[in-house]
Amino acid sequence: MSGSLQNWEVSVFYVMFGAYLGSSVLYWLWEAIKKDAFRQLATLAAIVGLTANTTAIALRWIISQRPPLTSGYEFILVFCWGIVINYMFVKFRYKLNALGSFVIPVPVLLLGFIIMAMGPSERVASAIQPALKSQWLTIHVFTAILAYGAFAVSFGLSIMYILKTLSNQSTDKNTKENWINRFPHESVLDELAYKMVGFAFPMLTLCIITGAIWANYAWGTYWSWDPKETWSLITWIIYAAYLHARLMYGWKGRRAAWMAILGFAIVLFTFFGVNYLLPGLHSYA
Repeated sequence: MSGSLQNWEVSVFYVMFGAYLGSSVLYWLWEAIKKDAFRQLATLAAIVGLTANTTAIALRWIISQRPPLTSGYEFILVFCWGIVINYMFVKFRYKLNALGSFVIPVPVLLLGFIIMAMGPSERVASAIQPALKSQWLTIHVFTAILAYGAFAVSFGLSIMYILKTLSNQSTDKNTKENWINRFPHESVLDELAYKMVGFAFPMLTLCIITGAIWANYAWGTYWSWDPKETWSLITWIIYAAYLHARLMYGWKGRRAAWMAILGFAIVLFTFFGVNYLLPGLHSYA
C-alpha cells in the first residue's frame, strides 16, 4: 500500500510541476499576445498545480504518518503551496492577473531544483530525528510558509512596480504601449506589496519565536547563533527596516520595492544557502 502511494506521490509531483510550468508559459503568452484565452488557461493551470501540490502534501503526510515538514524536499513542497495560496488570494481579491507572470515561476524554479539537485533517496519519506519530534516544529514551519509565501508575492509586486516606473519614464512610444500597460497603477502595486509584507512580518516573527522554543526543547538553548537562526534574524531585520522606513520616514515607491526584492533574496538564501552551503544544526533540513 505504501509503495502504491509513493508511486502516486511521484506522479502527482510531476503533474504539479508541469501545471506550474504551463501556467507560467501561458501567463507570458498572455502578456505578449494579449489573447484572454491564455490568461484563463494560465489560471486554470495554476489551480491544477495547486490541487496537485495539496495532494502531494497530503500523500506525503499519509505515507510518513506525520506533518511533511522535516526535510528539504518536504519544505519545498509546502513552500510552493504557500506561494501559490498567497498568489491566488491576491489575484482573486484584487483582480491582479499579471502578477502570475512573476510569482508562479518561483515555484517552478523551486520544483526544478528538486528535479535537478535531489536524488530519489532524498525525496523518500524516512524516519525523523528526535529533534524534529515536536509540535513546535509544525507551528514553526507553518508560520514560515505563510511568511515566505507572502514575501514571494511582495517580490513579484515589487518587480512589477520597478518595470512599471521604468516604462512610464521611457520616451519611446512602443515601450509605453507594451505589455507593461496591463499592470495596475504604480501606487496600487506599491500598496499591495506593503500589505503583503505587513501580513508576512508577524508570521516571520512567530516563526522565529516558535523556532526558539523548539530549539530549547531539542537542544537545550533558545538561541545558539546557528547559521539558519542568524540568517532568519537578518531576514527579520531587513523586513523590519522596510516597515520602519515606510511608517516613520514615508519610504514608498522604488526604494521600498528594492528593499522587498532584497528581502526575498535573503529569504531564498536563508533556505538554500544555509541548508546546502553553511553547516549547522539545521543542515538536515
